[in-house]
Amino acid sequence: MENTLVDKTFRDSNGNVVIAQMPNLPLIIWIVTSVLALIFTTGKINTVLEVVANGSLFTWAWMELFQGVNYFRRSLGLVVLIGIIASKII
Repeated sequence: MENTLVDKTFRDSNGNVVIAQMPNLPLIIWIVTSVLALIFTTGKINTVLEVVANGSLFTWAWMELFQGVNYFRRSLGLVVLIGIIASKII
């Protein structure tokens, strides 16, 4: 079977099309801490929640970039990683 660029982009090693997956631990932590940061909008707790949220999203993006199941997931990790860095620079 020929392994085309489309296959490498959207399929995993088992041949399944993978665009979205169940959230892993860093993504779950990012979701929870982001929601909590919307509730606790001021003070040290907000600062801690934002640091944890950014750190866990960075970890998720890094993991996708280097361990993603296909080129799409790796590209997604790269885009999110660039977005995180850009949002902190600007």
